[in-house]
Amino acid sequence: MVKKGSKEERDLVRILWDEKFAAMRAPASGGATKKPLPDVLAGNGEKYLAIEVKTTTKDRIYIDSPKIEGLCEFSSIFGAIPYVGIKFKYKKWRFLSPEDLFKTKNGNYRLDLDLALEKGLEINELLGKDKQVKF
Repeated sequence: MVKKGSKEERDLVRILWDEKFAAMRAPASGGATKKPLPDVLAGNGEKYLAIEVKTTTKDRIYIDSPKIEGLCEFSSIFGAIPYVGIKFKYKKWRFLSPEDLFKTKNGNYRLDLDLALEKGLEINELLGKDKQVKF
């Protein structure tokens, strides 16, 4: 069975490679290990990114707090900048810092389309590029 979102993870890795960032999907993300691992790791020798990838056909998604805490823990140890990469259906990728996510009253996180459009970075902004990145 193919894990939901793996197509988007592969697509993001391809985009990052096209933009001269070495990138890979973490082979044990998603629960195969107790260690916190992001879905995608990328770097260009100057900037390192740890990305938790989410995809949805709706306008809102919820993320369990251990996922975000693990992303931040891994990033801190590794020296990467943590981001949640969200791909809403028919929309461009958006990337948000964990601190920009809405924390629910039960301690988890909510990310909706309006927040992604307001605070999320587009891929060219994430990578520090002046030009628009082609998909």
